[in-house]
Amino acid sequence: MTPPDAPHNRWSDLDRPPLNVTALRRGLLRPDALWSELEVVETTGSTNSDLAERARSGGLAEGTVLVAEEQTAGRGRLERSWTAPPRSGLFFSVYLEPGDVPVERWGWVPLLAGVAAATGLAKSAGVDTALKWPNDLLVTVEGEERKAGGILGEFARDGIVVGLGINVSLRADEVPAPTAGSLALAGAVSTDRETLLRAVLRSLEHWYGEWKAADGDASASGLQAAYTAGCATLDRTVRAELPGGNSLVGQAVAIDGDGRLVLSTEGGLQQPVSAGDIVHLRGAAGGLT
Repeated sequence: MTPPDAPHNRWSDLDRPPLNVTALRRGLLRPDALWSELEVVETTGSTNSDLAERARSGGLAEGTVLVAEEQTAGRGRLERSWTAPPRSGLFFSVYLEPGDVPVERWGWVPLLAGVAAATGLAKSAGVDTALKWPNDLLVTVEGEERKAGGILGEFARDGIVVGLGINVSLRADEVPAPTAGSLALAGAVSTDRETLLRAVLRSLEHWYGEWKAADGDASASGLQAAYTAGCATLDRTVRAELPGGNSLVGQAVAIDGDGRLVLSTEGGLQQPVSAGDIVHLRGAAGGLT
């Protein structure tokens, strides 16, 4: 126990031990595995930015994983910031090269990462994690939906960098907003980050392999059905805030073969949305999310 008069050290939280990189490499880096390299750094601005820069410089191997104990300039969609206390979550990015998969199908990769994260966390943390289209991870805290994670994908040279930020042990007095949550606040049976990271990466390897084997066909690989089954946005009235400042309100009725959210509007039209910020207006949770 740290003496009361000891100098403050932001790395001394005993409830948040550092990741054991040797154990992670031993469990994940195998000759026949997707994951080829794993690095853990104490702090960085953004793991996505770091890997994207390395990819554009050339020589980055597919399956490279970069994990940060702390991100000081983490990025979400629409250039939103993502920050959290050191070692309070999983902050990592992976580099993938879909190769012969048609590039128009690469947009499924961030959605694939969402399915993989939700599946891996359900098994390892015992927490029901839902997907908010296109890239948020939701958990239930005291009967309310809260955002516990996010996913960001960006093209880089011959591949795509996918970053995940997942709040693991974030406490009630640490959440940045009332709509934010964590696995711990959702009643996780385990907040051991090594266990959680291994589970998510193994799940990501599985889904990526299935998707690539099907030449990126989300239907044939089972990815479209899996995303649809876990998507909390479907069957709800939502507002899509579109690029350019326009918005569209309708009932979310489907995820189509291109990964787009299909809205049924008041005029009876079915409108696919490929990009935008989604606000849940009414649905199972009964409130704005």
